[in-house]
Amino acid sequence: MADIWEKYAKVLVDYSTKVQKGDLVIIKATSPMAENLVKAVYKKVLQNGANPILRTSICDMSDIFIKYANDEQLDYVDPISKLEYKIVDKYISIGAPLNVKNMARADKTKLARRSKATRELSELLLSRSAKGEASWVVADVPTNALAQEAKMSFDEYSEFLFNACFLNLDDPVEKLLEMDKQQKKWAQHLDKTKTIRIVGEKTDITFSTKGRKWISCSGLNNYPDGEVFTSPVENSANGQIYFDFPAIYRGNEAHKILLTLKNGKVIDAKAEKGEEFLNAMLDMDEGSRFVGEIAIGTNEMIQDVTGNILFDEKIGGSIHMAIGASYPETGGKNVSGLHWDIIKNMKNGGEIYADDSLIYQNGKFII
Repeated sequence: MADIWEKYAKVLVDYSTKVQKGDLVIIKATSPMAENLVKAVYKKVLQNGANPILRTSICDMSDIFIKYANDEQLDYVDPISKLEYKIVDKYISIGAPLNVKNMARADKTKLARRSKATRELSELLLSRSAKGEASWVVADVPTNALAQEAKMSFDEYSEFLFNACFLNLDDPVEKLLEMDKQQKKWAQHLDKTKTIRIVGEKTDITFSTKGRKWISCSGLNNYPDGEVFTSPVENSANGQIYFDFPAIYRGNEAHKILLTLKNGKVIDAKAEKGEEFLNAMLDMDEGSRFVGEIAIGTNEMIQDVTGNILFDEKIGGSIHMAIGASYPETGGKNVSGLHWDIIKNMKNGGEIYADDSLIYQNGKFII
C-alpha cells in the first residue's frame, strides 16, 4: 500500500500543482484518516525543495461552528486565512470525512450566511489560479464514511477510488494526459460554437457560450477528473432541466430536482425531496440563482453515484450544471458563495446540440 500513496502524492505534487523549489505549499486534511497521503505529500513537497505548511484536523468541526456561532462570528473571516489565500503558491486539500452527514441538520440560514462570508477566499484563489499565480487541487482518500455513502465495503470503495484516479496503472499521469488530449479536441470544437442546447427527460434548455472558453479537466484541480466545462453567459440560460441523480451539498440532499430558468436565472425550483434546502441555497445571495458552470463528465471508470461530488460529477455519460459561482478562466463573471454541482444522467436518450448540430447522444460525444 505504501507504493500507492507515493504514486498518489507524486500526481498531486508533480503533476496537479507542479510544486517547485521555494514554493509555499499548504497541505490541508480534514481528519486523521488522511495520514498516509498527507505524509507522502509532505515528503514529496520537501523533496521538491518547497516549503510545506500543514493544516490538518483531528475531525471536522464545521457542524459545531454553525450550531454555536452568532451572526458576528459567522461573518468573521480570520486574517490568517486571508493572508494564506493571498500569498500561498500551491494548495493541496485532502478530504477524509469521518461523517458525511455531520451538516445534514445544520441551520440552513446560518450555512448560507457563512458561505457568503467566506466567498472572498474562494474568489481570491480562483482569481489567482486564473492568472497563473497559484495552483490548487482537491483529492480524497478512502474512509468508512465515504464507503457507506457509496453502499460499498471499505475495500470495494478503496479499489473504486484508486481505479477512478488511474492509480491502478503504472503511470497514472500518462492516462491523464491521454484523457486531456481527447478532451481538448472536444473543447476546441465547442470553443467555436455560440449556443448549447441540452435535451432529455423533462429537459430542454439552451445556453449562450459565445466568447466563453471550454476547459479540459484532467487532474489539475480535481483528482480524480474527467470533464469538459465552461461558464455560460450569465443571462442566457432559458428552459427547463431535470436532474435524476441525487444532489448532495454539505451533507444535505435534494432528489429529482426540476429547475426552470429565464434569462439566466432560476425562477422555479422543485424537488421530490429536499426542496426547502434547495431553495434556501438558491436564495443565498444575489448570484446563487444563476448558472456558474455547465459540464460534460467523461471518466468511464466512474459509472455509479457514490454520494461524493468529487467523483459523481465526473461520471462518464453524465452532465452537470453548477448553480452559483462561475470560473474566471472560462470568462465567467457570476459571483456567489454557492457553487453546487447537480448531475444529470445522459445515457437514457440525452442529447447535446452545439449551434443546432448534434454533438453528443446517449452519454457519448459523436464528434
